[in-house]
Amino acid sequence: MQERKRLEVPFADVAAINSATSDIETLFELAREGEPVTAELEREITTLTERLERIETRMLLSGENDARDAIVTIHPGAGGTESQDWAEMLERMYLRWAERHGYKTEITDRQEGDGAGIKSVTFEINGNDNIYGKLQSEAGVHRLVRISPFDSNARRHTSFASVFIYPQIDDDIQIDIKPEDLKVDVFRASGAGGQHVNRTESAVRFTHLPTGIVVQCQNERSQHKNRSSAMKQLRAKLYEYEMEKKRAADRKVEDTKLEINFGSQIRSYVLAPYRMVKDLRTRLAIGDVDRVLDGDLDSLTQAYLVWRKTGKLAGDAKDDLPD
Repeated sequence: MQERKRLEVPFADVAAINSATSDIETLFELAREGEPVTAELEREITTLTERLERIETRMLLSGENDARDAIVTIHPGAGGTESQDWAEMLERMYLRWAERHGYKTEITDRQEGDGAGIKSVTFEINGNDNIYGKLQSEAGVHRLVRISPFDSNARRHTSFASVFIYPQIDDDIQIDIKPEDLKVDVFRASGAGGQHVNRTESAVRFTHLPTGIVVQCQNERSQHKNRSSAMKQLRAKLYEYEMEKKRAADRKVEDTKLEINFGSQIRSYVLAPYRMVKDLRTRLAIGDVDRVLDGDLDSLTQAYLVWRKTGKLAGDAKDDLPD
């Protein structure tokens, strides 16, 4: 039924576009006859433009897993409290993005930072709306430049955090996980959750020995539910691991594309001495930093999808961000 719903969308789009263009033509005729329909005509054109932009985004999402929901993991870089606080800001940004679109989110693992921020967080975003495809633009290292709220001398600091995006894998995709390849640890959950969560060994950690991939979940009250959630994460990460090996074997050297490491950030967020968000791949620059940090990522996502498909840059090639 989900697949049928997805396939029906283009047909509904065609019908809606035909209807909208017909209405606009009628309004133009009325305008030529002197009828006061200018405001209504502007609204119809704006609505049609927005619909066409959404259709363009869907057309750019043609990857094997683009239609899937996503699992997001965020880790702070070196820098202690500064980077942990930045990782928490990114967590809020993506949760607000999901909320803006009406998607459901579930935090499966969250490690509080020392004093402020977070040491790591993993959460699911569900909505059956090409979420993994849209969020691939966010995979990589994000850099923040600001006057530190933790520095008594009010000096400018640069912080880094890495974002990993994994597709949620359905049960119909076979991922072979041998019991002998899996190390299972159970432990007491930390943080909020009440006595039952904190006093029983309900949290679960899986270590996949051949790859070294580690996942854990401590969000649920029961060990059984945490095991199920952790296995879901492991399946997703193993699938992405195998897909990345395949891509690496086939991929030619692409100098314009950055690897995920702390020496090559994909995007910078500058709060001082000026305010700007700039994607270093697409060259798209946005002056309203607060709007982006509040989850308005659609222009960044759209620019990335166009760049990935066509190589077209959203802005010029000048990098005017501080080192």
